[in-house]
Amino acid sequence: MTPEDRTSAIPDEPPDTGGELDPREARLRERQSRRRERPQGMVPGRERRRTGIERGAMRAIATAGIVGIGVVLGAVLVGQDVAGWIVGLAVSVVSILLAALLWSSRQL
Repeated sequence: MTPEDRTSAIPDEPPDTGGELDPREARLRERQSRRRERPQGMVPGRERRRTGIERGAMRAIATAGIVGIGVVLGAVLVGQDVAGWIVGLAVSVVSILLAALLWSSRQL
């Protein structure tokens, strides 16, 4: 094997350098280890999957929170003498966005 072949070939195992890795090799190994891990969302992953009852209860509670946010938003807007159609539009848009966010979540 010529010296050119040794430099162009990518070895499966890096040569033993006495336990020290160059910074490039260390970054490569860190990226590879992160790829093997399960991707995390905004909410950290759980060791076990929630039961159907637990997921349903969490979504029901979160849905009640969305309704509560809509009621508060509507009360504030009506208290400021905003036109009724604007109040309805604002409450419905906020509710739809929050519900979409809730139901698209894999964690609940």
